Amino acid sequence: MLMEKYESVNLFEIVPLEHDPVLDELDRLLEEDTLFQAVKADLARRYLHTLTHGRHSTPVEVILRMLVAKHLYRWSYEQTESFVADSITLRQFCRVYLNSVPDDTTLIRWANLIQPETLHQLLDHVVSLAYRLKVTRGRKLRTDGTVVESNIHYPTDSNLLVDGVRVLSRILVRARRVVESTASQAGQVAKELFRNRWRSARHTARVISDATRRGMKETEACCRQEYQKLVSTTRASVKQAQATVELLHQVATEEAEAVIRQVEQFLPLVEQAIQQTVRRVMNEEKVPAQEKLVSLFEPHTDIIRRGKAGHPVEFGHKVWLDEVDGGIVSDYRLLAGNPKDDSQWPTSLQRHQALFGRPPAQASGDRGLYSPANEALAESMGVRRVILPKSGYRSVERKRHEHQPWFRRGRHYHAGIEGRISVLKRRYGLDRCRYHGEDGFDRWVGWGLVAHNLWIIGMALTAR
Repeated sequence: MLMEKYESVNLFEIVPLEHDPVLDELDRLLEEDTLFQAVKADLARRYLHTLTHGRHSTPVEVILRMLVAKHLYRWSYEQTESFVADSITLRQFCRVYLNSVPDDTTLIRWANLIQPETLHQLLDHVVSLAYRLKVTRGRKLRTDGTVVESNIHYPTDSNLLVDGVRVLSRILVRARRVVESTASQAGQVAKELFRNRWRSARHTARVISDATRRGMKETEACCRQEYQKLVSTTRASVKQAQATVELLHQVATEEAEAVIRQVEQFLPLVEQAIQQTVRRVMNEEKVPAQEKLVSLFEPHTDIIRRGKAGHPVEFGHKVWLDEVDGGIVSDYRLLAGNPKDDSQWPTSLQRHQALFGRPPAQASGDRGLYSPANEALAESMGVRRVILPKSGYRSVERKRHEHQPWFRRGRHYHAGIEGRISVLKRRYGLDRCRYHGEDGFDRWVGWGLVAHNLWIIGMALTAR
């Protein structure tokens, strides 16, 4: 049964300690019922009767506050459990009091129930809190994009094929146990059906890697032969998996169904990796980025080229951020692929209008956002100072416009968003997503921004 909160205990009365003033402010902010109810609605969907039946769960209040603490300090789930258990200050902040701290695996299960849409709602509510507490006035808007990387190794065709063989071989081991546990099937299955080909695939991939590293022309033919061998090994694993699925359908147990679901999840991805390798290596065809697979485990990952020094190609998702005065990130969007930056300007202005009820007095972006249409749109919405520097050739009139004092001040102000992005990456984990799946990616970014905004609000209130 889903519990809302533990009975309140003031641990500071039992053990007098010096308070953390910022955590005290955050503690009061998290008492907002809107934050609580949004998270509770998601957690209530775990089972049909979660709200009314069963043993008492970890309270919603504890889950919400522990997740905020996790992303506030960039801890793992294990560290969150350990640090909260060992700290009276964090026990009080997370409202655990003298009760046992939930296990890290318990926290993971609850955290995965929170939907990305809920995080967007939480961020909107935190922004409204900042406006109500006069941390921001919403008069200035600066907007820019960055890339948050997926938690994957550098993708190569050989590594993708080896990953495919490894995963399918691991599933076949589980399938063999299921089949052999059925008396009617025992002794009837050929040993070749469950053969593990991972060592063979791994050895071939090493030969390819060594030949590629040498970079000699005479090794190209060798590479192509080894790739052909690796593709054949992977195809053999795929055929084994397909035959195993037919066998498991005859077993018809719950565990057999679970194995079938695993095979059906990975089999299309492994087949896509085979086709991709054949097209790129054997046929020497250029495969478009949107058709490429870069990971079996995070197949949603995009290939993004932005021309950044040291990062010519990035693997993850482009995230668009809107920041208002006071250092508050007011909105974020996960973009599909690598769209042009100027397409994000109208959405940023409309989102600001919806959040604050009026357009910003000043709105700024990089050169990639400039277009006559974007400037005209901002002016038509009532933005008094539009800071969009033009790229390429500039007429004398345009140069005069961009050298006005207010425009130059706006350019200097806009440069601060790069520092904000740096802080988000270094302190709040927006350099690399540690959650799994596309929804997990959205949750990771959302929690990082919610934690960041809460900390900014807490610091501002403490300074007063």
